[in-house]
Parts: sequence; C-alpha cells; structure tokens
Amino acid sequence: MNLKIDRFILSIIAVITIAYFFPQWGSQDSDVPIDLISTVGISLIFFFYGLKLSPTKLKAGLKNWKLHALIQLSTFLIFPLLILLFRPLIQNNEHETIWLAFFFLAALPSTVSSSVVMVSIAKGNIPAAIFNASISGIIGIAITPLWMGLFIDNSQTHFDFTDIYIKLILQIILPVILGLFLQRFWGDFAQKHNKKLTRFDKSVILLIIYKSFAESFSENIFSSVSVIDLMLLLVGVLFLFYLVFYLTGALSKILCFDKEDQITAQFCGTKKSLVHGTVFSKILFANMATIGIILLPLMLFHAIQLLIISMIASKKSRAI
Repeated sequence: MNLKIDRFILSIIAVITIAYFFPQWGSQDSDVPIDLISTVGISLIFFFYGLKLSPTKLKAGLKNWKLHALIQLSTFLIFPLLILLFRPLIQNNEHETIWLAFFFLAALPSTVSSSVVMVSIAKGNIPAAIFNASISGIIGIAITPLWMGLFIDNSQTHFDFTDIYIKLILQIILPVILGLFLQRFWGDFAQKHNKKLTRFDKSVILLIIYKSFAESFSENIFSSVSVIDLMLLLVGVLFLFYLVFYLTGALSKILCFDKEDQITAQFCGTKKSLVHGTVFSKILFANMATIGIILLPLMLFHAIQLLIISMIASKKSRAI
C-alpha cells in the first residue's frame, strides 16, 4: 500500500520550519508587509466566496438555525463550562493564573477568516460558516467581557469596539456582498476556476500560519515557562480542542446534520480568535504582570487549531 502524504500538510511543516529559522520576516518590526498581504488576501477570499455563493443557497443556509445554535453554544457556552469544571482544582495563585488563562481562551469568539477557509477546503457549508464566523465576533464583543467579569475586576472594560466593527465590515462583509452583487457577471468564471481559488485559499492560510509561529518564535513566547509547564499547557490545549471537536461532532450526529453541516459545526465551533484575544487582553488584564502567561494558552491553541484543522480539512477534501 502506497502512503500518500498530502502536499498541503508538507507545506504547513515547511512553513513552520521557515518560521523557526527566519522569524524576523513575520515579526512586528519586519519590513515584509505580511499583515497587509494577508489582509488583502482574506478580503479576496471572501470576495471569491461571494462570487461562488448562490443567493438561494445562502438564504437556505441562514435558515439552518439548529446549526447556528450549536456553533454559538459551543463557542460561548460549552467551552467556558468545560473550563469551569476544573476551577475546584485551583490550589494557589499560580494555578489561578493558569486557570484564568484557559478560561479567557474559552470565553473568546471564533475566528472568521480561517474558519471559513477551512470549511471551504473541507467542502462544508460555506454560507453557514460565513454567517456564524462573522456573527461570533459581534457576539463575543458583548459575551467575552461578561464571562471574564465574573472572575476579574471589570472596572476597566469600557472600550471602544468601533475599530473591530469597521474591520469586520470592510474585510469580511463588504467583499462578500460585492461578490454576491457581481455573481451574475463573474459567477461562472469563479466556478470554472474553483480549484485555483482553493489553492489561493490554502496559500493565505499558510501565510497566516507562518505569521502566527514567527511571532511566537520572535517574541520567545515559549521561553517564558519551563519545558515541563509548556508541555502540560500543550497537553491541556490539545485535550480541550479535541474534546470540543468530538462533542460538536457527536451533537451534530444527534441533530442529524448532513456531512456539510457537521464539518461546519466542528470547524467553526472549535476555533478561537487570537485577534480578539489580543485586543481584549489589553483591556481586561491591563494591570496584571502575568499577561504573557494569560496569552500563552491562546497562542498555543491558535497555532494548534490552524495546524490540526488544516490537516483535517485537507483529508476531508480528498475523501469527498
């Protein structure tokens, strides 16, 4: 039996290796405009999604309320409740900080761009993915501070979220609307070149993965804790990811979702946004000296979710 290794997985490994040896290209001080390139790339991805989306399928997808409910409940209820189960195990301040870091991760909204891209690669329900990933960021602006306010001083949570809304509208919503508007002119072209557009999607994901790992290596985020502690955090993050992944899969089967909806539920319901986490951390933990530790589980989860979901998405795309 011939063992065929997926090229996309090899590309991910290669990108992480490049990030380790050349992290300076993805650092904040880099002259390479990776943020700009990825921002434009993400907007183009959603523009092409708009071109490929059928208005009829979009309307039908938005009516799938069971799928939407499962994804949002997974993001904002199942995740936090799972971490709450471990609160009685706290024995000292160090444990408190680590637990709070995991709870902060659990309370965050889902990612937008990578969730939809992965759903597209895996041949899931793209309209539902766009709807849920977009609405998750909006819901998170209200829900995440409320969750964290139960355990930290929320006197400084007054924050202007205008920039987040503007970014969501300009980078995600408007490109999709523009694509839908131009679908009758260029829709057939997008369908004809669907494979090429999928390769473009994967290229943008590889860029995001590089940026994520390069920043981690550049800022020595992994040197702030011991190897043993880092491994324990990694195990905890992996356990949390797979637990929610299989829970959403099981619930999808109970709700009799088809394969497309199950893929969307598992991919969108297990993601957490590093962008929102970074913004929220500056407000919620502004006076905490341990903010680096607070962000560490999120950084690990962000990298792992991209790596694992990328592999799962690529595997599912070949199976269909």
